[in-house]
Amino acid sequence: MGFSMNVSPVSLARSRQILVCLAVGTLAGCTIIPGNHAYSHRDESDVRLPIQQGDTLAPANVKIKPITAELIIDLFKAARPPVGDGTSSAKAAEKNNPRLSSDKPAPVPEYRLGPGDIISIIVWDHPELTIPAGSFRTAEQAGTVVAEDGTIFFPYVGVIKVQGKTTSEVRSILSTKLAKYIEKVQLDVRMVAFRSQQVYVVGEVVKPGIQQVTDIPMTVLDAVNRAGGFTPDADFSRVLLTRRGTTYLVDIQAMYDYGMSEQNALLEQGDIVNVADRSYNKVFVLGEVARPGSLVMNKKRSTLAEALSDSGYINQTTADPRWVYVMRGNSDTPELFHLNASLPDAMLLADRFPLRPRDIIYVDTAPIVRWQRVIANMLPTAQMLNLTSQTYFPLFGGRQPSR
Repeated sequence: MGFSMNVSPVSLARSRQILVCLAVGTLAGCTIIPGNHAYSHRDESDVRLPIQQGDTLAPANVKIKPITAELIIDLFKAARPPVGDGTSSAKAAEKNNPRLSSDKPAPVPEYRLGPGDIISIIVWDHPELTIPAGSFRTAEQAGTVVAEDGTIFFPYVGVIKVQGKTTSEVRSILSTKLAKYIEKVQLDVRMVAFRSQQVYVVGEVVKPGIQQVTDIPMTVLDAVNRAGGFTPDADFSRVLLTRRGTTYLVDIQAMYDYGMSEQNALLEQGDIVNVADRSYNKVFVLGEVARPGSLVMNKKRSTLAEALSDSGYINQTTADPRWVYVMRGNSDTPELFHLNASLPDAMLLADRFPLRPRDIIYVDTAPIVRWQRVIANMLPTAQMLNLTSQTYFPLFGGRQPSR
């Protein structure tokens, strides 16, 4: 036994009534619209953001700044060479290193001997005290190796401690002790092999590994160059230097762009140089653009116009170009910017507006498109409600069964 369903002729009128009721509810402020809500006509953020107030973070609303020529001029006046990524951890790392924050360059340290180093000791006019290197013996084989306890042995002198001393200091010690046996000692001490001090270069470099510290002072950039240089995915502004359990942030990009040579710190024994990748240097383009998503900045150089262009530009059929926003929350004081791009000339302002890593660009939806989406989502529901309310059941005499 089966039954059939017949739709009442008044279904269209009922559907219209339901649509009108839903539309009134929508206009009254009911939150039934899917997706992000309109961001237009706002002077400040609706969401409270964490803002640094003294030594504490406190939630507060952020004012929206219009992107104008005056704002861009103010940004250029207040601009300073960027250091690191602007995060609190990066700023703390920057303050930790006196080499990076001092206005006066640190003096160049002399190389000091350590276990494993090989030196050559030459006593002139006394070949019995000098082991010569020849065709079958290299300078390393003929040299004197610093023992694990930091000492060396030399005839007539015995065992002496040389660890932590320079070659000139070792020469002075040997000359003083040999003066008891040799008149007018002429002695020279030279480095043959540097083995005791090394730094580690890892991350986005061509040849990561160990680099030996020599008598020629090695800086962060020297270590990177010895490791083959940066890879294409390297972030020049996020080079992390770890020394004795403390990590410092070295901004090589600032040295290239602004001549901040103090960023190029001298390396010491046991330092670890870690070159970070570019995954942090992203901006996010959301809303009514052709290809929403994330974009990787090239050396932190990107503008609002470039980001919109790389995303396929504003969707001409669904976007409201009057409401383009840049949201910057990765700092102690979050900032919100608004651009009215309804005129093509506004793109000149967008091309002068610099972006920073983790900026969020949002293009709002046109009001008519938002309304069309509401209707498109409500219409199937209204039709379904009308069909269920007007269905006739012949089995029950053309009436709906009572519950």
